Amino acid sequence: MDLTMPLVVGAVLGLGIYALVRALMPSKRSAISQVARIDAMRARGSAYESARVEREKGRLGALRAEVGLRVSEFYLQQGWEQRSLRADLSVLDRSWEKFLATKVLLGVAGLFFGPFLFAIVYTLGVGRSPIIPVWLALLFAVIFFFLPDLEVRRDAAEKRRDLRRVIGAYLDLVSMSLAGGRGLPEALMAAAEISDGWANQRIRNALSDARITGLSQWQALGQLGEEIGVEELKDLSASLALVADDGAKVRESLASRAETMRHRELAEIEGSAGEKSQSMLVAQLLLCAGFLVFLIFPAAMRVFQVQ
Repeated sequence: MDLTMPLVVGAVLGLGIYALVRALMPSKRSAISQVARIDAMRARGSAYESARVEREKGRLGALRAEVGLRVSEFYLQQGWEQRSLRADLSVLDRSWEKFLATKVLLGVAGLFFGPFLFAIVYTLGVGRSPIIPVWLALLFAVIFFFLPDLEVRRDAAEKRRDLRRVIGAYLDLVSMSLAGGRGLPEALMAAAEISDGWANQRIRNALSDARITGLSQWQALGQLGEEIGVEELKDLSASLALVADDGAKVRESLASRAETMRHRELAEIEGSAGEKSQSMLVAQLLLCAGFLVFLIFPAAMRVFQVQ
């Protein structure tokens, strides 16, 4: 029993080291993987440049860049698109390759953390089974691997709420610009130039790219909504495409859409305030219950001692 446990722990640690080395060592690729690699580099040309910059920062940056590129190629070969995660990362303006590298490295860290935690518990004499470190290693590896997903989804949801607030004000500004006699393309760009916030910058960059690529302004907004997963921008693009030639209908459509978004935002704020009020009520009830226990406890102890 004493020899089995160190052997199992050593086997788990060795497996983690082997997986890490295999992920970093270059291997002979098949024709399919080579084509997938070329497609990935063509679709995301900036990723390779960012990897080169990371390599220049040091060994840790080089390790992260290499792992990110290889895991990204593996995802592409398997056909795992992960569109919702990509949209969340696009909202946060984070790299897909860096995100995958973080997931893998955290998973490897969890693979080592499980046996390390078991070694501490083993010295205290709590656990003696040799299978415990294996399960702990797998459990922490899975938990650490999916922790970045939870963080990204939480931060992306918060940023989307901010973006929806900005879109409501943006539509009002576009409507006022149209009422002042500007055309729709000029009104869209002028409203985006009012502020330097990150949301207006994303809209302004999308409109500027549309001028270069030859797309219409509303098509650019629709592509931005598809990229970052905001349905309001896609709906706005579709409605503008239908009434783009009629200035009066455009103003009416934008005004009604802005009003709808404001009502929805107010409803969300009221719902959030109601949830916070209920949580505060529960906290007050728990505090009162604790105070009652504090008052009753001495009397109860005296009664039990007398008996």
